[in-house]
Amino acid sequence: MQKRIGFVGIIVKNRAEHADAVNRVLSEFGKMIVVRTGVPNVRGDWSVITLVVDATSDEIGALTGKLGMIEGVSVKSALAKE
Repeated sequence: MQKRIGFVGIIVKNRAEHADAVNRVLSEFGKMIVVRTGVPNVRGDWSVITLVVDATSDEIGALTGKLGMIEGVSVKSALAKE
């Protein structure tokens, strides 16, 4: 499979409780992450993380699957057309 550029959007609720698990998964897949930005909500207990990735659809599926298994985490992704 060919690698393509894409993005992953992650919303983390109860970030104090789930941030460590999210960061462990992101570190595991760090080689495919080109850019990572995060915006914490100072008034609430959630954050939004956006990733730009260079990966195959299988790699994106593995990343989003692991993230989606974490309680309080919502994740969506898209890859550029071939």
